[in-house]
Amino acid sequence: MPIPSLYLTSDGPRAWNVARAAAYGAGIGAVAGLFKTLGHLRTTELGPGAVMQVLAATLGFALLCAGAATLRNFIARRVVWHE
Repeated sequence: MPIPSLYLTSDGPRAWNVARAAAYGAGIGAVAGLFKTLGHLRTTELGPGAVMQVLAATLGFALLCAGAATLRNFIARRVVWHE
């Protein structure tokens, strides 16, 4: 039973790009961190603590998405594709 994927090509299913997943995760994390940080501020001034929160969210989401892509590729190679 293949793992469902929205990433289909004419060549059939293939591995997810881990770097692309990390980049997308970093973008999502940056937006989430900015929403969280700016939602608590009454002014538009960003201090070092706020910048660190945005950076932490960016790094966290990037690592999470890269890890998920790596895990999906590992499982697909072992269970589905039998390379």
